[in-house]
Amino acid sequence: MAGNRGITRADIERENRLLLDRQRLFCRAADIVIAAWLPFPSVRAVALIGSVARPLRREVPRFQPFRRAGVELWHECGDLDLALWLDALDDLGALRRACDTALVQAHEVDPMFGVPGHQVDVFLFEPGGSHYCGRLCNFNRCPKGKRECLVPDCGRRLFLKQIEGFRPYDDILAPERTVLLFDRESGLLRCAADLPVTGGDEA
Repeated sequence: MAGNRGITRADIERENRLLLDRQRLFCRAADIVIAAWLPFPSVRAVALIGSVARPLRREVPRFQPFRRAGVELWHECGDLDLALWLDALDDLGALRRACDTALVQAHEVDPMFGVPGHQVDVFLFEPGGSHYCGRLCNFNRCPKGKRECLVPDCGRRLFLKQIEGFRPYDDILAPERTVLLFDRESGLLRCAADLPVTGGDEA
């Protein structure tokens, strides 16, 4: 590949392994968070969405020296996106705390596990449909007094975050972009860590 002088095949393979390991780490975090949410009756279903839910595509990364050389690697998963269907929005503060506490405890047990709460992005939906309500706020109090808190309707329900100008993609919950991990009605409980993690064009 033109311009990739100094980058060896071993460098590319090592970086790709790290990127796939990152996807696996977020899958493990999804299982930890869902286990923390299971005791909440308001939680009806949880799904993995975003890049962690799909085979990774190849792209020129944001980091050097691969970017400078135009070398394609697997997509870098930046965070864990979860869709959460709730019966009610009364437990958002407790759900946030349960998520953070579970991730901290996982790190205490295994220092190699490092997914902080702010890397978990939770999209909230009404049960049985695709009506988007907002995000689960990562701040430890509501309102926090941050600039983000000034967005209209942010915090109208405690810990219900709104992002200015944000509207979910129409296909955010499309079957090919979503992996349902928990459904209270059917009793489904699936382990994200067991999902196959590969690149999308891997032979």
